[in-house]
Amino acid sequence: MPASTSDILPDDGTAGTLVGRVWRRGKPSGPSVVAVRADGLFDITATTPTVADLCNAPDPAALVRGTTGDRLGALKDHLGDLLAPIDLQAIKAAGVTFAVSLLERLIEEHAKGDPGRAEQVRKELNQIIGADVTAIKPGSPEAEALKRTLLARGAWSPYLEVGIGPYAEIFTKAPPMAAVGYGAEIGIRADSDWNNPEPEVTLIVNARAEIVGATLGNDVNLRDIEGRSALLLGQAKDNNASCAIGPFVRLFDATFTLDDVRKAKVALEVSGPDQFRLQGASDLSKISRDPIELVAHAMGSTHQYPDGMALMTGTLFAPTEPRRPGGTGFTHMVGDQVSIRSPKLGTLTNRVNHCDKVPPWTFGVAALMRNLAARGLLG
Repeated sequence: MPASTSDILPDDGTAGTLVGRVWRRGKPSGPSVVAVRADGLFDITATTPTVADLCNAPDPAALVRGTTGDRLGALKDHLGDLLAPIDLQAIKAAGVTFAVSLLERLIEEHAKGDPGRAEQVRKELNQIIGADVTAIKPGSPEAEALKRTLLARGAWSPYLEVGIGPYAEIFTKAPPMAAVGYGAEIGIRADSDWNNPEPEVTLIVNARAEIVGATLGNDVNLRDIEGRSALLLGQAKDNNASCAIGPFVRLFDATFTLDDVRKAKVALEVSGPDQFRLQGASDLSKISRDPIELVAHAMGSTHQYPDGMALMTGTLFAPTEPRRPGGTGFTHMVGDQVSIRSPKLGTLTNRVNHCDKVPPWTFGVAALMRNLAARGLLG
């Protein structure tokens, strides 16, 4: 894991309004909301017991700036204590939001989860629909015309429905409190032989469906399991430690706005125990649906989240490079180190292990409420 705080912080350091969560040791112990400042970490839990409370405030960034808090020490001394920087928020994800990811989902579907067939299917699909899909606006009259054409060819799919149709794919990535943070192990199932990281900008949304900030996320994807059937999405996506979020939430203020999110660049690097190295990138400016549109599909008159939500926006990154000579594509190995970086959001780093070998998730919402009550932090 990176040894210096300059590796984890955004390019402009602590110039923005950064908040996170740490497991506070000693007395009182437990998860604490912290402001990340140039002179260290400051526990602001007495003012805002949860990140959800903070994000539901009228002006979250102003609340952080106006709260002194209890200094815990330097960031470098607490890297091992960092938790996912959200708590009670629903953890949602948007799928098939880039043309490349749409094609890769189609490949998984047509290959029936078999990585050995992926390259041939990729060539076939690119010949049939590749050039058409990349330029289409979801839900437009042109999209409907393309749908009719593809239906006639027998090439329609549930992934095309959400990729170019009127409704976005929004699914639950993990329950509240289940995400892991910076430095934690991230999980893949031992029965998956074709999987990959998904580096994504994650929107932080309050109960009023307002985007108040952003962070990074890794929407770990088991391609072979989802490829067998779209109905296996839950098995492919929601597993122990399969969702990483962090390192910090950067709240909107004068240094960081929604326009910065819209043009965010995300870089990914995977370093394996076999000396394999993979690099990739995602560019939110190429997304098919604007962040505000994605939020509108996830929250509104039909879906309310009183504690807000964290919404992963999808990724342009779809690795196809063979892991081994003569191999059929990329897949994770236990021990892979995955680092995701965006200039204004910092670096999220995790190491891969099997889900059943990662410490089980035991500290949920009830445990958080009991802990905060015992510390006298609930009004």
